[in-house]
Amino acid sequence: MTNPDHLRQLRLAKDAMDRDWAEPLDLDAIAAHARYSRYHFVRAFKAVYGQTPGQYLSRRRVERAEEMLRTANLSVTEICTLVGFSSLGTFSARFKKQTGLSPSEYRAKHVGRGAALIPGCYAMLWAGGFSPSRAPVEKRP
Repeated sequence: MTNPDHLRQLRLAKDAMDRDWAEPLDLDAIAAHARYSRYHFVRAFKAVYGQTPGQYLSRRRVERAEEMLRTANLSVTEICTLVGFSSLGTFSARFKKQTGLSPSEYRAKHVGRGAALIPGCYAMLWAGGFSPSRAPVEKRP
């Protein structure tokens, strides 16, 4: 798997995961970035990076959640959604497996060791949690 063309193709898919980590990502779409079938892509990605694409994406999402737990005044549920998890239970289990702490324990341990927490409304805006389609519509008489 040391062929430079193979590595470049896998890097394109990895870059797509790094760029779109908070979005729901489809394995077929990611594999298409590398021009592989989903099954060949999973095997090739694991051979090169030492973990499956799903494991890699989960790790990136938990890393982003760690940052938000340290810096933003958002609930664990809001952070779970913002980093791309659809299940709070899955998020909490993966977070604890990776960090050794639950999200709440992690926050309690790390908050207060630096700058003040960013207000949740600003963090949501920055993370793309607000969109024009979700914004309430003002009704005019």
